[in-house]
Amino acid sequence: MKFRKITTAIILFTTLSSGLFALEKNAIEKDISIKINQALNILNTKSLTKKQQAQKIFSLLDEVFDYNIMSKLALGKQQWGAISNSEKKEFVKLFEKKLKQSYVDKLALYDNQKVVVLGLKNYQKNRLQLQTELIGKDETYPINYNFYNNKGDWKIYDVDISGVSIIQTYRQQFSGLLKEKSFQKILAQLRSEEIK
Repeated sequence: MKFRKITTAIILFTTLSSGLFALEKNAIEKDISIKINQALNILNTKSLTKKQQAQKIFSLLDEVFDYNIMSKLALGKQQWGAISNSEKKEFVKLFEKKLKQSYVDKLALYDNQKVVVLGLKNYQKNRLQLQTELIGKDETYPINYNFYNNKGDWKIYDVDISGVSIIQTYRQQFSGLLKEKSFQKILAQLRSEEIK
């Protein structure tokens, strides 16, 4: 049950990403609610293959996540500052693809769960949190989207699933890997995952 909860939340998380779309503070709750419902409608369209569902969702909702900030936070400030600009660009690209591939891999686990948007609250300085609940057949789980203000354009930089930060989870993984191997080897590993 916990695995299904987390993977369904990841599905919803990865349906919302970065692009040219500008999101204003007073529109966050309404716009994200619409996007979540549209994503769920696509997931409930059984005539589509999982790949087609993924493509439609990415095309529709590839707008509100800041993958640059997410990549920096996931890798860690110290390591981010130690790599070249070209390595940063490649890491952002590969990290985004990793998240999206995780979404595609887990689409099969979606089982008609519902999402209720509870509201928007101040989270930290210049940050907001949109609180939602994932409602399953037996239990309900909180999923909170954390936003930061980028010159009036609000972007998501992290998602908390039942109190667990996706970005902090990745940061712990990368931190562990960096104790065993160089960043260049990690980058090579991410490239090989992309090829598979």
